[in-house]
Amino acid sequence: MKLALVSGDGLPVSGLLTIFRNVVEAGFARESLELPVVADLGFSWRPDKKRFFPRGSSDLTYPDWMSVSTAVPVGTGRADLLRELSEIRSAVAHADTMTDEECADLHRSVESLAGPYEEYFTQWFDEHDVDWVCAVNMTLSDAVPVTLGLHRAAAKRWPAGVPGGVLFWDHDLFASYSVFEEGARVYPPAPNQFTPLPGTHPCHRWAVVSPGLAEEVKGYPTQLSATTVPNILPTVGAGELQDRHHSFLEQRELASDRPLLLVPVRVFHVKGVEISVSMFAEIKRICEERRLPIPYLLVFGSLDEDPPYAHKVVSLVQELNVQEDVVFLDGVPLSSHQDAAGRWRLDEIDLLRMCRAGGGAVLFTPNTSDVESVGLGPALAAVSEVPCAITDYACFEEIYGTLSSCVKLSGGNELSSAAGRLLDLMVKNSQNDPDVQEGLKRDKEKVLESFDPEPWRKLFQEMAHDVATSGTSKASASQETSGSS
Repeated sequence: MKLALVSGDGLPVSGLLTIFRNVVEAGFARESLELPVVADLGFSWRPDKKRFFPRGSSDLTYPDWMSVSTAVPVGTGRADLLRELSEIRSAVAHADTMTDEECADLHRSVESLAGPYEEYFTQWFDEHDVDWVCAVNMTLSDAVPVTLGLHRAAAKRWPAGVPGGVLFWDHDLFASYSVFEEGARVYPPAPNQFTPLPGTHPCHRWAVVSPGLAEEVKGYPTQLSATTVPNILPTVGAGELQDRHHSFLEQRELASDRPLLLVPVRVFHVKGVEISVSMFAEIKRICEERRLPIPYLLVFGSLDEDPPYAHKVVSLVQELNVQEDVVFLDGVPLSSHQDAAGRWRLDEIDLLRMCRAGGGAVLFTPNTSDVESVGLGPALAAVSEVPCAITDYACFEEIYGTLSSCVKLSGGNELSSAAGRLLDLMVKNSQNDPDVQEGLKRDKEKVLESFDPEPWRKLFQEMAHDVATSGTSKASASQETSGSS
């Protein structure tokens, strides 16, 4: 089957795309997919990702299995479009307080942009003969006009009786993703009249990544149920490091005998990178006292995504005098490669492999408890069999259970204690301490149970079967529907 990806993240690299990479590279997907996957990563409609508007990063290399669109469907000036999309998102978030006249104005604004995106998606699906489109986090109201255009284009391409459609794949939903900017909630706490929901057309399917999100969907005004499809995790190999790993360290002037602490999150204000930096400073202090090798802290995200927050994080790094030990990776790519200057950019799997080989650990420290639906940091640590330190967040026990060996940081006064406990686990793991390694193996077993790939396997088989057993022409149906509209 021919698959398209539409991502609401508006970033060249993100956790969502990394999970999608794991899905695509799984054996069952490789058997079902016609590659490359065509993708639109949302650069043209995320006004809050200004540094990536409208075509993403020019220096980023995507894997061979992905072909990324650079289209800009709306021809208005960049500043005007950013302003209009921002105003729409803000208005949708507090639509329940608006007057009838304000609602009518908002509907007109939405429609003025929905039309061009409907036309764009219609042509895009036809051009690539798409069977299914995976719409990642498009239920949230970051770009209501785009989601509305996507719904309408899908209804044209896959009318009743035509196989294929849209798989809405949500990692975050309205109530559970309570992000605030400048004191205002970015998303409404529940769907409203402006937020298109899956279930308005027979060609829709809906998957969410956790039981908590599936439960939230039950309260939405739609007849379509959401299936829980856990994220697929990477396989992190053991054994000797390869030339690319050694070159990465040399090119960044990182000593090979110092452990790596990974912070596998974006540099975004709810991700708590500042907590990881503060904890790292304590780890460095303890290492100096104990005369242990001082680790490096590698932060995955790009400093360009949320510049004001990035400035705070970088300022804290300098204030704590750890700038020689902290590396911002500027977005971890989907696959390891050398850039135009010959420098290695390593993917998540390679970084985890190096972390494991050097006796490192993972830090996952969101600074608010109610924005993570899963929180993959502990899972990445578990599959790598390395220790992990976390702040306490709402869904942790639902996903990871109550027996996790993760070091929990509950408050600022515990920073030094938590840093010492994590460092103890790192040292003992490097020394092959049987109790520590047994605990890490239990974590891995629990994670592999929680992140079972079987639901994804079943879903892909059903989607591929739908399009393989029908002789109906999607393109003909789409053209006929377009001609009659």
